[in-house]
Amino acid sequence: MTHLNKKPRFENLNVNLFDDLHDDLVISILRKLSSSAFSPSDFLTVLFTCKRLNRLGLDPLVLSRAGTHALAVTAENWSDSAHKFLRRCVNAGNIDACYALGMIRFYCLQNPVSGASLMARAAIKSHATALYSLSVVQFNGSSGTKSDKNLRAGVALCARSAYLGNVDAVRELGHCLQDGYGVPRDVSEGRRLLIQANARELACSLRSYLSLKSGNETLTDLFCGGVPVQEIHPVNRFLKDWFGSGRVILAEGLRMCSHGGCGRPETRSHEFRRCSVCGKVNYCSRGCQALDWRAKHKMECAPLDLWVAAAEIGDGDGEAVEIENHVAR
Repeated sequence: MTHLNKKPRFENLNVNLFDDLHDDLVISILRKLSSSAFSPSDFLTVLFTCKRLNRLGLDPLVLSRAGTHALAVTAENWSDSAHKFLRRCVNAGNIDACYALGMIRFYCLQNPVSGASLMARAAIKSHATALYSLSVVQFNGSSGTKSDKNLRAGVALCARSAYLGNVDAVRELGHCLQDGYGVPRDVSEGRRLLIQANARELACSLRSYLSLKSGNETLTDLFCGGVPVQEIHPVNRFLKDWFGSGRVILAEGLRMCSHGGCGRPETRSHEFRRCSVCGKVNYCSRGCQALDWRAKHKMECAPLDLWVAAAEIGDGDGEAVEIENHVAR
């Protein structure tokens, strides 16, 4: 009779039960991991564990499900290996990878044809952010000439992105309708969309606040000057770091979008619009212009110098030339 206090003896304690798991089950687990990872390291660390996990982790079924944060390669860590990893995800049919690599090639690697093609692949699959980015390209005639602008195509892409829920596209479409830019003017509908964009942005910020678990943050941490802080997309952060680090220097005369959450550079001289009041900032889109105005530029915009210059020039009757503040709406 076995004593009650006697610990049972286990045989074969060194048996590796992982080897008994079927490949399909391991792939299913890795798919879930790749889609929910908070950073590339969360996923890649698992691949470095053993040869089997490395082989199965690079299976197209796994790479096709890699989420935005799992693909969030940083500019600091950009390398041929990172480029190859994104290409493998693209070949596996991952639309987030198509968008990320498309933006990097279009703006950072100066390969606009390949970059636009990759973004188009994502847009065809109803990737809202890719649709919006392509609309910005069409509005600006990026990587072309001023005559390459296609306002109607830009509005169409923006409308599709807005329909899919992209807040930036909703705001951009609202400004287009309000100003009659590339579409028949409809002020009331434009204002409705602008209000809708602000409401969605506020709702996203409140959801972020409710999801906080640390308990140290306050509601005011989510706002800057009364404006909800919008999370920067990993691709936009890549662009900001790529050009902001000095790793690549823009050609003379080219400027970056002044909105802190964008990161897009000009692809030709005078591609972006300048603020009509101070002339010191420039934006790739009306959406970025409106966001930056509410976040900080309304506190910095100083038209005094322009008014003084206009008053000195005059128009013969001593009246100053009127300067329109097109971002104050």
